[in-house]
Amino acid sequence: PYYVDMNQNLFLQASLHSSDQNLAVFVDTCVASPNSSDFRTLVYELTKSGCASDSTYALFPSPRSDVARFGFNAFSFVNRFPSVFLQCELVVCRYHDYSSRCYQGCVSRFKRNVDS
Repeated sequence: PYYVDMNQNLFLQASLHSSDQNLAVFVDTCVASPNSSDFRTLVYELTKSGCASDSTYALFPSPRSDVARFGFNAFSFVNRFPSVFLQCELVVCRYHDYSSRCYQGCVSRFKRNVDS
């Protein structure tokens, strides 16, 4: 466990460990839950499809393409739960493949109207 005070800045780093040096990593989706085994019932979205859902969520510059750095302000689930657990989905792509998901950034999907 990592203990932080409310609204304290929390910084995280995800590193890809591979012998292939031509890979990049991208933080696609991160959600928080008060239950370590249930990330569907009561969740709080920090980022989805590379788009920040929380106003305090931010990506930070990274020294290498195989490292992703991000952060947000610590919070709790209405003081009913003593802990907050994170689950993040990361995408691994070829370095410098600008058509890959890693280089698209925030992807907001819009629903289209279907007219008769």
